[in-house]
Amino acid sequence: MRLGHMSVPGDCERISPMLSRVGNKWAALLILVMSERPKRFNDLRREVESISQRMLTQTLRGLERDGLVSRTVVPTTPPQVTYALTPLGETLIEPLYALCLWSAENVDAVEAHQRDFDARGGPA
Repeated sequence: MRLGHMSVPGDCERISPMLSRVGNKWAALLILVMSERPKRFNDLRREVESISQRMLTQTLRGLERDGLVSRTVVPTTPPQVTYALTPLGETLIEPLYALCLWSAENVDAVEAHQRDFDARGGPA
């Protein structure tokens, strides 16, 4: 299968979980926040205000499992945990930033289409 000028792997099921991970709003936001510098857990929680502690923990674990984020425990009292993008995670900064810019540039148009759609009561 071809998508524009790019070839998409024939086994879409294989890449589907990865697309779900990086396309997840929390993962994308966390990656962009960590693009500035490594962050501690509470720093991430403060900067991504609407994320719950449970969702932050789950998302960070998933990103760590996928090799996109590293977790470092600093043996202090109390222990400090720092999260940082790995070299693989850093490769996502540019495409996620581009998606963020596209979203900011088009949010008004998308919301207008949503209002029109909802006013019609759904599909014509």
